[in-house]
Amino acid sequence: MGRARDNVVQKAKIAVTTIKRENVTVRERDKVTRSMKEEIQTITDGLRNYYNFIRPHQSLNGETPAEMAKISLGLGKNKWLSLINKASKEVPKN
Repeated sequence: MGRARDNVVQKAKIAVTTIKRENVTVRERDKVTRSMKEEIQTITDGLRNYYNFIRPHQSLNGETPAEMAKISLGLGKNKWLSLINKASKEVPKN
């Protein structure tokens, strides 16, 4: 009976150690994510703009969602560069 109890105690100690280690990992990842929040938002915005204004969609007969919605930004041959240039002109300068 003593060995069974010892095994249970040992397994419980291993489980607690694992949970503590995972908690530290999650907290460290959370710190990194919080510090990268602005960068992540910038990347997400860029991907959204690419998806809506640059990337042709097969289901839209090769048009972008913006073109399908008749939103014309007057983008040139290099749509990505034109979109970046337009966006940089819209940013208020301090």
